[in-house]
Amino acid sequence: MTTTKTMRAISQDVHGGPEVLKEVELPRPAPGPSQVLVRVRAAGVNPTDWKHRGGRGFLGDPPYVLGWDVSGVVEAVGMGVTLFRPGDEVFGMLPYPHGAGSHAEYVTGPARAFARKPAGIDHVQAGALPLAALTAYQALVDTARVEAGQRVLVHAAAGGVGHLAVQIAKARGAYVIGTASAGKHAFLRDLGADEVIDYREADFAEEVADVDVVLDTIGDDDYRTRSLRTLRRGGLLVSILPMGGEELAARAREHGVRTELLLVEADHAGMNAIARLVEEGRLRAAVEGTFPLADAARAHERGETGRTAGKLVLTVG
Repeated sequence: MTTTKTMRAISQDVHGGPEVLKEVELPRPAPGPSQVLVRVRAAGVNPTDWKHRGGRGFLGDPPYVLGWDVSGVVEAVGMGVTLFRPGDEVFGMLPYPHGAGSHAEYVTGPARAFARKPAGIDHVQAGALPLAALTAYQALVDTARVEAGQRVLVHAAAGGVGHLAVQIAKARGAYVIGTASAGKHAFLRDLGADEVIDYREADFAEEVADVDVVLDTIGDDDYRTRSLRTLRRGGLLVSILPMGGEELAARAREHGVRTELLLVEADHAGMNAIARLVEEGRLRAAVEGTFPLADAARAHERGETGRTAGKLVLTVG
């Protein structure tokens, strides 16, 4: 165990663009009861990070350290922790939204927010998975209970959540349809998508019908309205952007379908299920780019273009 009392972290004093992010030195945290201290090796960057950086989130006013994805090594355990020991390699998602802080050299979190890192992948791959994979898993498995033979439509299927959702739905035996720009179609077919629609050239609502589950990763009102038309009677739209629920539910009832709004939760069982899918070779994160911790602003700039496929990851140490 290291004896250092400080750590490097990426923080901000004000809301704004990527330029507000800066490297700072902060006191190294200590694990409380039921917590572990993790030395971060890699941490994913997600759209929720740049939304919070710009002031469109749950965290109030800065200063704060962003980041919910973690892959690293347990440095110390708090009172009552039985799942892990110092030296264990783990990955997980800090409690969303108020548990942020993984864009740093060390972070503390509840022991049960983590699972053992699959041995077959490195920390970069593991650090890309937690938030996006848990979101997809909780939407498709816990909420929609996708079954073999069902038809699943995934919007923004090449994105961070989308490309993992495609694989999770395929692992459940579903027929998977994804929307994405033409340049990402080969990528999605390689992941197992059965059908891919170029949203720029075609109206997916005219191309797709009799869908059992729609995964909305966009939150656009027009996308949601058109998505309802693709569902079979009794079908379900799950949105991972929990806004406009009552109005959306009313429109859904007119079509004889249902809607659910999901906010991802830290989930030990879910992380273990994701680890099993990885170990079975049925789930992998596509990492489009890695950035040293000090270059977090560049990662935000890249992500905000909206043109990435898969995930961006910060590497630490």
